[in-house]
Amino acid sequence: MRALFPALLLLVSAAPPPPRVVSELSADTDTKWVSFDLTPGNQVRFTMQVDGRPVVAVLDTGVSFSALSQAYAASVQLKVRPKGEADAIGGVVPVGWAATRRLELGGLTRAGGGITVVALSAIATGGDKPVDMLVGRDLIGGFALDIDYDNKRFRLLPSGRMPFVGESAPLGISHDRFVYVSEISIGGRRIRPLIVDTGDGSSITISQPAWKSVAMSPVPPMTSAIAYGLGGTIETAVTILPRIDIGRLVARDVELRIEGKGGFSEAIGSAGRIGSAFLQRYRVLLDPSAGRMVFAPGRGALVPPPRSTSGLLLGFATGKLRVLHVMKNGPAEAGGWQTGEEICTVDGEAIPQGMAQGRVVNWSAGAPGRVVALGLCNGTQRTLTLRNFY
Repeated sequence: MRALFPALLLLVSAAPPPPRVVSELSADTDTKWVSFDLTPGNQVRFTMQVDGRPVVAVLDTGVSFSALSQAYAASVQLKVRPKGEADAIGGVVPVGWAATRRLELGGLTRAGGGITVVALSAIATGGDKPVDMLVGRDLIGGFALDIDYDNKRFRLLPSGRMPFVGESAPLGISHDRFVYVSEISIGGRRIRPLIVDTGDGSSITISQPAWKSVAMSPVPPMTSAIAYGLGGTIETAVTILPRIDIGRLVARDVELRIEGKGGFSEAIGSAGRIGSAFLQRYRVLLDPSAGRMVFAPGRGALVPPPRSTSGLLLGFATGKLRVLHVMKNGPAEAGGWQTGEEICTVDGEAIPQGMAQGRVVNWSAGAPGRVVALGLCNGTQRTLTLRNFY
């Protein structure tokens, strides 16, 4: 399977100076749907306006303060001044600050204030090219956010609105990190606080202490995966649980990632994150001012998560697949595969030059028992027998 890019979480460690800001929703905000597509890393990507110019943005409720990319700020000659550092998955990143006149998103207009500025690489945001902006809590946290994943659109509504019927769960804004937070239950054990993070392309991630508190017996089969964040790359354990409860919602067959000791969540005092790969199974209403989020089943609500049967996490490059991670306990690990190796043919068929789907790219999560012939770019030929291993 291709590698996910699930770790797009930025938490600004020092708040910017209090700006004079006026945020308003238009009278017809109900009709102001914003169309989006999903990046290869499961983030919600769309276009909005900053000071009258279109920018490509990602919706990221795990961001305390919305951020522009350094590259975009330089391209429009914004005056940026240093503003310290931010905690991010994978490490700490420097941030700047720039004044803005007007931000426009769907039915929302924000006049005045400013925005943080940070380096946004393509790999950190899960796409084939970098985005210009992350839209975070400071811009949207006072409203109800209605995300219709099936139809790839979202809108902002006044807090308190209930545009559809579904199962509810608690939701608030943390007082220290200023991000969306909720909780889950595993085997009757409550785990909180979890950051509700639309910018995290994985499903549900918890800290090592949170996992130990669950004390599952027997321990489910585990493997490993990697995640990319603004601060770098991390490795997590991965399993699939038959049930996780979020408020009144009972979710079946949920992929769970478990951070190592001293991981990002533990370091910032969180128990973990609820990410986009989980949220997109539903139509979701996020309304922290009303203290709730609401889930209505989408087309993917009952679809089990994809599982690698090869044990390879792969990244797409021009005309080849690059091994980004060899998953623990999988057939690739048993076959001696190494991170960094490159595949140029699958069953004799060349990898396409452009980003593509289909059997040449998606074989690594194929049917167990299939024997795949792989041609490495160095001329070596190998076979890999697919099997279930977690």
